Amino acid sequence: MERLTAANAPAATRPVKVLQFGEGNFLRAFVDYFIDIANEKAGFDGSIVLVKPITFGSLDMFHEQDCRYTVMLRGLVEGEAVEQSRLITSVSDAVDAYAEYDKYAAYAKCETLRFVVSNTTEAGIVLKEDDDFNACPPVSFPAKLCKFLYERAVHFDYAQDKGLVMLPVELIDDNGIMLKKCVKALAKIWNLGEKFENWLDTACVFTSTLVDRIVTGYPRDEVQGIWEKLGYEDRILVTAEPFGLWVIESDKDISDELPLPQCGLPVIYTDNQKPYKQRKVRILNGAHTSFVPAAFQCGHDIVLTAMNDELILSFMQKTLYDEVIPTLALPKADLMAFAEAVTGRFKNPFIKHALLSICLNSVSKWRARCMPSLLGYVEKTGELPARLTFSLASLMSLYRGGVLVDGKLQCKRGEETYTLQDDAAVLEFFANSGDMVPAGQVKAFLSNEDFFGAELCKVPGIIESVTASLEDILANGMRAAMEKVNK
Repeated sequence: MERLTAANAPAATRPVKVLQFGEGNFLRAFVDYFIDIANEKAGFDGSIVLVKPITFGSLDMFHEQDCRYTVMLRGLVEGEAVEQSRLITSVSDAVDAYAEYDKYAAYAKCETLRFVVSNTTEAGIVLKEDDDFNACPPVSFPAKLCKFLYERAVHFDYAQDKGLVMLPVELIDDNGIMLKKCVKALAKIWNLGEKFENWLDTACVFTSTLVDRIVTGYPRDEVQGIWEKLGYEDRILVTAEPFGLWVIESDKDISDELPLPQCGLPVIYTDNQKPYKQRKVRILNGAHTSFVPAAFQCGHDIVLTAMNDELILSFMQKTLYDEVIPTLALPKADLMAFAEAVTGRFKNPFIKHALLSICLNSVSKWRARCMPSLLGYVEKTGELPARLTFSLASLMSLYRGGVLVDGKLQCKRGEETYTLQDDAAVLEFFANSGDMVPAGQVKAFLSNEDFFGAELCKVPGIIESVTASLEDILANGMRAAMEKVNK
């Protein structure tokens, strides 16, 4: 079978407009996919240069395929399972910032360059005050970017029209704001001058973004069959779900320069991304965190089979529609549509998402994803939300009776042993409180301010409600207890 290259996937030569720090699956199935469509449908007319920003790894497969690859979207669309493939030609080159430093640095002088995209993991946007400006390149991503921007500013004599737009997609709050803080701090540490600092403020744009798409990566176990369907061999093929969302917060309107919504792409330009972040965290992530501990204790191992269980599906949907959505600020129709899409995403037959993986650090996840909805519901109605409150009991039941082994909590589901990972203090609490009566354990758990950032035990009736649910779970089993609370 013929290997995918430029010979069998030719494309127009386009000016370089995007420098992308990171060549991983997510960016290729999301940003590069979007720009490929913008080239076709909105006249963006730009190519992307991928930068490998770390020392390990190889770009050989990119060069062997002339940076051509396929994105295959698989999932439910209007209830029907679909597969959609697109051959991506928006990437024109891939460069190693370490092994090919001069080539990488030369892009700072590129006339047509306008955008910088990054996905350097949550730990990538950090200030390293000891980073060396003279290193080729500096170690941290903000330091690489600061030096790159400085060399661009000097080369173009601080021209206002040669500033760049930063589009970080790292999964931290206010990623653009944090990135700019790091870059400006390094500019001071390195004494790059007031003129450069002003240029950063006036010529450059640091956006904060929110991204949402499940990217499942290279389908190693089924790739031969996919190649047969495509008619060519693609060793950097990437699979993902059809759903996508990119929210871009910016003080300056860049929608004409980056015309993604104009070609039907799920991109929202806004001056405030926080309501969209809240929607994602409380509905998508909150749904996971609220039903997964119970679903696992009902005998399920992956999200897909749990969603095919009518009890668990009903529990999740009632949690979202009756208890979470009423606490959110966006228009109800928007929230309802997002929640409906979440159900479809969880039912995706191509994704086998392990419930125990979602249970990693469940206590801190419950605090971030579910507690705001519970407290908002209490504030709005004066009552406890039955299912969100039950989710606390199911979480406690998941951890209860566990034994610490090598820093992890080993628990039992029937005769089967499963392992939980969480903060050491959480694991120690459950390992040391397994013999307590439910009422005592619940009171101690909800009184721990380190776990919840507040004395959750002071919410009227919560200790009694969680205790009753936990006692019911222990006496009658998870399924019977869920059926009672879900009526």
